[in-house]
Amino acid sequence: MSATMILHNGRIHTLNPQQPTATAVAIRDGKVLAVGFDDEIKPLLAAGGELVNLNGRTLTPGLVDAHVHFQHFALSLQRVDLRGSKTLDEALQRIATKISNLQSLISNYWLQGRGWRVNDWGQTTFPTAAHLDAINSEIPICLRDHSGHAAWVNSRALQIANITAQTADPPGGQIQRDENGRPTGVLFEDAMDLVTRHIPDTTTDQIADAMREAQQYCWRVGLTGLHDFDGRACFIALQTLLQNGELGLRVVKNVPVYRLEHAIGVGLRSGFGNDWLRIGSVKIFADGALGPRTAAMIAPYEGEPNNYGIVVTDKEEMLEKASAASAKGLSITVHAIGDKANHDVLDVFEAVRKQEIGDQRLEITDSISNLRSTNLRHRIEHVQLIHPADQPRLAQLNIIASMQPIHATSDMEAAERHWGSRTKDSYAIRTMLNSGATVVFGSDAPIEKIDPLLGIHAAVTRQRPDGSPGPDGWHPEQKLTMAETIHGFTTAAAITCGQEARQGSIAPGKLADFTIFGRDIFAIPPDELLDVEISGTVVGGEFKHRTFS
Repeated sequence: MSATMILHNGRIHTLNPQQPTATAVAIRDGKVLAVGFDDEIKPLLAAGGELVNLNGRTLTPGLVDAHVHFQHFALSLQRVDLRGSKTLDEALQRIATKISNLQSLISNYWLQGRGWRVNDWGQTTFPTAAHLDAINSEIPICLRDHSGHAAWVNSRALQIANITAQTADPPGGQIQRDENGRPTGVLFEDAMDLVTRHIPDTTTDQIADAMREAQQYCWRVGLTGLHDFDGRACFIALQTLLQNGELGLRVVKNVPVYRLEHAIGVGLRSGFGNDWLRIGSVKIFADGALGPRTAAMIAPYEGEPNNYGIVVTDKEEMLEKASAASAKGLSITVHAIGDKANHDVLDVFEAVRKQEIGDQRLEITDSISNLRSTNLRHRIEHVQLIHPADQPRLAQLNIIASMQPIHATSDMEAAERHWGSRTKDSYAIRTMLNSGATVVFGSDAPIEKIDPLLGIHAAVTRQRPDGSPGPDGWHPEQKLTMAETIHGFTTAAAITCGQEARQGSIAPGKLADFTIFGRDIFAIPPDELLDVEISGTVVGGEFKHRTFS
């Protein structure tokens, strides 16, 4: 039995409705021993224990990012970062600087990066291979856009991939071409695979090394866990860290749909694993993204009467995969951005829910009580634009809305430009909460920064860090309270992975995972949130990050 540690003299928000606030919490053996007020908790300190004075700091359950591409985030810390570039020239300068700082190149080296967005550059036209060729035409370059649904490559990369004017668009993808039919250097959706398949695989040791650095970053910004959406290599690296006793984040590992047969074949089920690493859902893509205008739409994009986006997985195939997974105990999570994609996904989930409760004739609105008792926690990733008629359906079907508050403020200009008046139904987090749906929050890192305070700020203000678009925020009717926001980063994350009995709130017997803030985020003006220090991160009763004595 380990010694007791008591954190006292704090402002503790437990997210436990039976005991919502406290000033002290006692920890033993990685779990919460007791919660209450100083005079009743401090006497529990045993010989050899540690008494930690929070000095009025605020403590919440540990923050969890419910949508991360952890391998890509870890590796992104080593690559060129184009996020926030205001012009094409600035992006090109960052690329040139990165190349000039390269020491010795390993064989078959590719320069990789991500984060560019033409909307940020004040233009609607995409960059070209020629722009990159002017910097370097010998090193193959592949740079994913902000959404991760388009890639900008140079001529060397096109040459290696043998992409020419005669190359056909692959299913679910598009090669952008000039007026003469020649590839411009921008690839959309599955067309990216034509190039990325030629990039040498990163070894497990290299990924694990990058994850060690990334894990430290996560602790510094207050994260105690995450839900990952990368593939097999990421899973292997996470297992390596776990086996070495180095994994200090609680990870839910989602499975790409192309691994579904293998997952079923070995008998994996959602929830299998331990407190550090467990299986989540099977991930399917319904459509593309807003940035490259490939999200699947009911009506066309503004100013593009023939552009309805791209359907990556049609309803028939999606239902086939979802039904197979559900029948074998694997929950489903589907990427859906456009209103057409969200509508189709909800149709698929309605059919799957009827299969799960064994009655195809049942009206779904009459079966909510049955659906609440189903074990599989299906989810939709992003829910960025949802038609009013579909807005009640997530709650009716007990489908979790996995949303990223930071996307609303990051994408608002592009949304106004491409969706027009439809933005009233976009990034509609308040609407989803009011409908009764469970809403869980994440960052979609490395597309956005993983720092949860950025997402918290966006949720309660609907503003960017610079205060734009104004004091009221973008679609202010969608703002959340701080309590609702922290619930989305804590309790809802636990519900999403079926671990609400062990995580997501502070109560005796639960895992001792906490985030400690330098100021009371529940009381300070929202525009001061981004100045708040993450003073400590506790995982399993151990400080992983601490700025105070």
